[in-house]
Amino acid sequence: MKRFDILGLAVAAAFYIGAAHAEELTGTLKSIKETGTITIGYRESSIPFSYLDDNQKPIGFAMDICAKIVDAVKTELKLDKLEVKLQPVTSSNRIPLLANGTIDLECGSTTNNAERQKQVAFTNTHFLTASRYVFKKSSNIASIDGLKGKQVVSTAGTTNIKQLTEANAARSLGATIIPAKDHAEAFLMVETDRAVAFVMDDILLASLVAGSKDPAAYAISKDAFSKPEPYGIMLRKDDPAFKKVVDAATAALYTSGEGEKLYDKWFMSKIPPKGLNLNTPISPELKGEFAKPSDSSDPDSYKAM
Repeated sequence: MKRFDILGLAVAAAFYIGAAHAEELTGTLKSIKETGTITIGYRESSIPFSYLDDNQKPIGFAMDICAKIVDAVKTELKLDKLEVKLQPVTSSNRIPLLANGTIDLECGSTTNNAERQKQVAFTNTHFLTASRYVFKKSSNIASIDGLKGKQVVSTAGTTNIKQLTEANAARSLGATIIPAKDHAEAFLMVETDRAVAFVMDDILLASLVAGSKDPAAYAISKDAFSKPEPYGIMLRKDDPAFKKVVDAATAALYTSGEGEKLYDKWFMSKIPPKGLNLNTPISPELKGEFAKPSDSSDPDSYKAM
């Protein structure tokens, strides 16, 4: 009888431990476990990070990264299946929808900065952008100093035109700065030789070049008006258990070399739906980030390999 009593106690203890482990789940992981669903926030036109294809299906570099995160969450929670719900978000509602629990991850091109980290958390950086300029190769403007005395355009109301204005004064460039109403108008001014250069986020410039009539006619500067600014997948603040799973998943992706393969798929190859090639090689700084993943919002922390 004693042996059966001991066996019974062992079974009861195992059950209790299992129940205790289940009760340990908190926050997002607990919600996902209970509902069997995870909700991904996506952007409709943030090429090539998160956007809609011809079938109105969200695709992109960030969406592929989030698919890896979903797999990791499913494994962590030992789920046979995990339903993925998709929720479109915008620049203005992405943080509120994350905070109120409508979405669990925001998969796009959101800049990780100190101000946003007061409201949300970010996982390891997946892209670094900077403010640069596009120019016609025939003009041979190889550096910012080459803009001296020239007409330079940027989009009104952006941080880019502010950075251009500051550099114009600090470097005594004497450039004529032209504010454009939108990015399309600004690029058209370079295309029609009304300005020699257009200052904007480098990845946006790359997409404009790729969609132009003659992509081979343009180049994007190596010189930048800003330090590298990190993009990250956004998640709720003060949820360390969920962040631990997400950070581990993204770190494994980037350090394995698969992250660079995904990068080449979206930035160095033809992408749907129009077959554009952004032709944007991975930067030395992003190579360094993939080798040693970080969720830092400090531009100074990103160094070239």
